[in-house]
Amino acid sequence: MTEHLDDVKKYAKGPVNEAAVAGLLKTYRLVLSKPDSRYVACDDAGERERVRENFLKKKLGLSGPDLDTAVEETCKAMKADRTKSRLTFYYLLAERFGKLDAVAG
Repeated sequence: MTEHLDDVKKYAKGPVNEAAVAGLLKTYRLVLSKPDSRYVACDDAGERERVRENFLKKKLGLSGPDLDTAVEETCKAMKADRTKSRLTFYYLLAERFGKLDAVAG
């Protein structure tokens, strides 16, 4: 968990919500254990669409035209990191939309 907290701290806008990190880790443990799904591939349009559909819409219950923009801006925020942690990516999106409590365990 420390590894994930440290990565989130690099990008989070405020104090890190440890319960949200733990909740994301619990929910996505299987996904995060697989090398090809552990990271978000921002260069892949299909990947960005999956993040929008499966995380933002299904998990967080969001809708609207700004979802694609949120994914793109999160990609830009993590641009310097070649391996964009899925957990950190999801945390940043939940933080952006004020949904950290929704992902907390």
